[in-house]
Amino acid sequence: MSAPSPLRTVLVTGAAKRLGREIALTLAKDGWQVAVHYRDSADDATKTVADCAALAGASVAFCANLIDETAVRNLLPQVIRQFGRVDAVVNSASTFEHDTSASFSFDAMDKHLHSNTGAAIILAQALHAHVLAREGTDRSSALGPRGVVVNLLDQKLWNQNPDFFSYTLSKAALEAANTMLAMALSPQIRVVGVAPGLTLTSHLLSQEKFETLHQLSLLGRSSTAADVAATVKFAIDNQSLTGTTILVDGGQHLMKFERDFSML
Repeated sequence: MSAPSPLRTVLVTGAAKRLGREIALTLAKDGWQVAVHYRDSADDATKTVADCAALAGASVAFCANLIDETAVRNLLPQVIRQFGRVDAVVNSASTFEHDTSASFSFDAMDKHLHSNTGAAIILAQALHAHVLAREGTDRSSALGPRGVVVNLLDQKLWNQNPDFFSYTLSKAALEAANTMLAMALSPQIRVVGVAPGLTLTSHLLSQEKFETLHQLSLLGRSSTAADVAATVKFAIDNQSLTGTTILVDGGQHLMKFERDFSML
């Protein structure tokens, strides 16, 4: 009789609210223990933890500023100490601040690159080291699923416009990092990108405007939070996926937009 499989644990960054929360809840429903990362939204993180725990039985919140390299390097070890192991990382947290080529600055670029690109790379690096160390003590783990990183990207990388200049640069760098990490961290770690279209409204859009823009796609609707979360789950579950990106946008990347949705 084989030993029962260990419980799977996933770290979801930016999981306190919005898309990260939807991803966390979807994975909790699938039986994952969820480490809920947040920066400032402590109350929202507490609610996400409670909701995930009601579904999966184990969830804990972890606070870290992803702009701070030391905080990022300490994050996964904290999760490992709490749960014993980590099997997946979903990088959903994202700095999204407006700038253009005219207002571009090193400070703006650094802020976006640190949180949106560098943090995801460091967490992938840390998961790889963890899986290697785990395989050293449990050789059976080499025969089954090892580890996976899912990075949230953006359809605008395939349909560029000049708005949110530093944000777009940071996501383009992360998309390139997907390919390099998939090669560098194999076979222990798979790396998959998920690129949503316009998914949730923000303070930049009224609900009426959002609903109108959401329909601007080949399929008459862009991605919903549930669509994106389901795709993240698929990327985690499908053992043959690595070094690729799945666009989940209703075909928005095939339509030309001269400005970012929030600027239309």
